[in-house]
Amino acid sequence: LVADVDAGTVVDGVYRNRALGLSCKVPAGWVLRTEEMNVREESESNAAEEKPSPQGSTGAGRSASPSRDSRGGYPYATNGDPQGGRVLLAAFSRPPDAKGEDVNSSIVIAIEKVATYPGLKEAAQYFGPLTEVAKAQGFIVDEEPYEIEMGMKVVVRADFHKDVGTRVMRQSTVAFLAQGYAVSITVIGGTEDEVEELVDGVVFGK
Repeated sequence: LVADVDAGTVVDGVYRNRALGLSCKVPAGWVLRTEEMNVREESESNAAEEKPSPQGSTGAGRSASPSRDSRGGYPYATNGDPQGGRVLLAAFSRPPDAKGEDVNSSIVIAIEKVATYPGLKEAAQYFGPLTEVAKAQGFIVDEEPYEIEMGMKVVVRADFHKDVGTRVMRQSTVAFLAQGYAVSITVIGGTEDEVEELVDGVVFGK
């Protein structure tokens, strides 16, 4: 783990990260796959080092954003570099490998070093690579990045959707900069109400 950032803990259905000043409600019955996602990303990073990536060392392919579709698979990826970024929380309504007809709702909190993106000064700029990757995975932008107040904190949010068979996968990402890191909180749900409920579960200052 990046040495100067607390990974946070999940206790009684609530993820808390005091270093980042946030808490996030994890719905009852959901499964945690945080470590599994980090191990997966590290192994993919090692494979990428052996085989040069056409995307190069920077850019959208490195961001914490949607990577695999799915009602069944992991819907996100970080840059895979444990020194540059890491998933702090990955929670799913069912195990990612379990098949299901409905959208596998999820909450993923990830960090990346701001230095990964030269010139990154504001959270809104981070949505450049995030949106690029989202579009590459078939997501359509519903709302361009906009500022919102969440408690005492002003963050930037963008909304997307993707048709998955007869279902619609809805995604909202909230981002902010803290302690030299770009922090993204991405939720996926099958309805707008579900997404809003998940976003409302994020609280700053606790």
